[in-house]
Amino acid sequence: MKSAVTGSDVAIRPVTARSALVRILIAADSPTMTSREICAATTAIGYPESTIRVAVSRMVAAGDLLRERRAYTLDPALRARRSELAAPRTRPWTGDWDQVVVTAGGRPAAERAALRTTLLSLRLAELREGVWMRPANLERAWPTTFDDALLRLRTHAVDDPVALARRLWSLDEWAARATGLLAAIETPDPTAEFTAVCAGLDHLTTDPALPAELLPADWPAGRLRARTADYLAWFRTLAPADADR
Repeated sequence: MKSAVTGSDVAIRPVTARSALVRILIAADSPTMTSREICAATTAIGYPESTIRVAVSRMVAAGDLLRERRAYTLDPALRARRSELAAPRTRPWTGDWDQVVVTAGGRPAAERAALRTTLLSLRLAELREGVWMRPANLERAWPTTFDDALLRLRTHAVDDPVALARRLWSLDEWAARATGLLAAIETPDPTAEFTAVCAGLDHLTTDPALPAELLPADWPAGRLRARTADYLAWFRTLAPADADR
């Protein structure tokens, strides 16, 4: 599938048929859709029905889709990614910072990569090798998987929190891409619009979710989240009402 022309110079990777199906089923009110509903949704955004049927067959074979009669249900492990669509829960910031120090060395590369992915998913940023930080303004459960490898601290001793936030995150670059994606979504091309929305959702998973005091003026995360939410709400209406179940 070729890259869509969006009218914006922001780089956007094309979305494969498999990724499109995963996105659709994650965004849907139900993780189960009939073949007619799947075709209605995917053809509306420019994917040929033949391409989607091949993708569905491959996903069933791989266990990504569970088939029962004419309906297909997304694998629960993939369905868990629905949390990506929700804004992080925040609490009033008191000036404290979370600090995480990696204390265990000599782990296999796969475990190191998994640990890094976990810390990034918690919206921490690496100050220097093995030291991760963020403002303590998020409400989220800490995983216990790496308890033996991490030391968690809470500190208030930050002389210039704005400067530290800019050191930890490339805020201007993040804002520029978000603004470019907002422009890319505004296109009459349904495939380009869907591709840009998917890129927007991916970008939102890297939003540092900082307190307002630490953000540049006119931070675009809220506008991008609202625009993608509007698109997903419209997208859920595409399935035919008389679809067989």
